[in-house]
Amino acid sequence: MFIIILTYQKDLTVVEAHLAQHRAYLDEHYASGYFIASGRQEPRIGGVILARASRKEEVEEVVQRDPFFQHGIASYQIIEFIPTKHCEAFAPLIE
Repeated sequence: MFIIILTYQKDLTVVEAHLAQHRAYLDEHYASGYFIASGRQEPRIGGVILARASRKEEVEEVVQRDPFFQHGIASYQIIEFIPTKHCEAFAPLIE
């Protein structure tokens, strides 16, 4: 499992201009089961995506397809996360 932290590099007006494309990208990866959760940071300086993948390189490839990445709108930090404890309802998402 991976945590992807996006930090905006552009003004929010630029973020807003590309938001529909970014959401379409998110929808595509939710449909495939790859993304588990996502949302914006508060204060609004970027976002967070929780993703399932077997390798960090796989996550890096997926990130490169994000319109925010392609247009230099956000920088990305990818953190591998191995859950050792979780609630029962979360189990199907990490197995």
